Amino acid sequence: MVKYLFLKLLSFFYGMAVSLRNELFNFKILSSREFDIPVISIGNITVGGTGKTPHTEYIAGLLKSKFKVATLSRGYKRKTRGFYIVEETSKVTQVGDEPLQMKLKFGELTVAVDANRVRGIEKLLALPLKPEVILLDDAFQHRYVAPGVNILLTDYNHLITKDSLLPYGRLREFASNKSRASIIIVTKCPPELKPIDERIITKELEIRPYQNLYFSKIDYGKLIPVFPDDVTLKSVELIEGLTVLMVTGIANPSTLKDYLMRGSHDIHELNFPDHHQYSKKDLDKIVTKFEALSSRRKIIVTTEKDMMRFRDFGTVPESIQKSMYYIPLKISFLNNAGKEFDQKILKYVSENKSNFNLYSKGNRI
Repeated sequence: MVKYLFLKLLSFFYGMAVSLRNELFNFKILSSREFDIPVISIGNITVGGTGKTPHTEYIAGLLKSKFKVATLSRGYKRKTRGFYIVEETSKVTQVGDEPLQMKLKFGELTVAVDANRVRGIEKLLALPLKPEVILLDDAFQHRYVAPGVNILLTDYNHLITKDSLLPYGRLREFASNKSRASIIIVTKCPPELKPIDERIITKELEIRPYQNLYFSKIDYGKLIPVFPDDVTLKSVELIEGLTVLMVTGIANPSTLKDYLMRGSHDIHELNFPDHHQYSKKDLDKIVTKFEALSSRRKIIVTTEKDMMRFRDFGTVPESIQKSMYYIPLKISFLNNAGKEFDQKILKYVSENKSNFNLYSKGNRI
């Protein structure tokens, strides 16, 4: 009870501080910078994974064949500072796992990191190959930039309207600030989401007339070797009959576990904090756990982000290296709403990529 009251008190003071900051922006005491090219922000107000990276990848994949696309994020947990262009040869420690994943997946994209988003955009616009559209990854709260499209993600299993402020809950600001979003996406939905459930969520989120609401789900791909030159099973189409050690360093591994349990009834877990940088001690722990599994047919399954960190580590023990696989994922929209979403994004970028007054003319969605 005492702990409950203490956390509630801390949440109250945290909320006061966050509200003051937002009011400073609302009254233009703190200014938001507008840029003369399309800027799309994809973010959340929740601590923990809501699917920002796969949704950013979705939009990047949609735009890359028609426009020069750049992505900009802070490069969470990287050991470098300032503005940094991500190359395919970059290390996770230099740029962060998610930006490197984006670059390896879309080599033609300009991928950059900078905690100062205003400076990062200015640097991108000064490049010889100037981008035509910039995607801001995890920038809903970074109000120093005024995006033309502001996309807010909320997890179906943890709607922002049913959560509380830090540290009592997981919200980084009040759920009412969802009003800044032009598009809200409810992520990680079950594939069979019923129309009545959609109506309940729409009412719960109090969607405003200027906002568009979409529902998306995760689609997992086939298992891929983390170290393709040295694997026990060259191809793993199904995990049925296999013992699986699931090793993750993500905010919410439950969705992946639920998926793996559809194919295997023998799932073991080692979960580390989000964006965890693996150490030799961690790898020893993984080896011990894996070797303790009695099954002869066993594999290690990890995420695409974790794969990046394992490859970056450089000295993964051979005893587990040959048994490590990662599972890629992508998102899709429910109820065939993807086409409508695509058209809105494409229309916004097409109409505004050469409009040097796009924000003053109000060309937003």
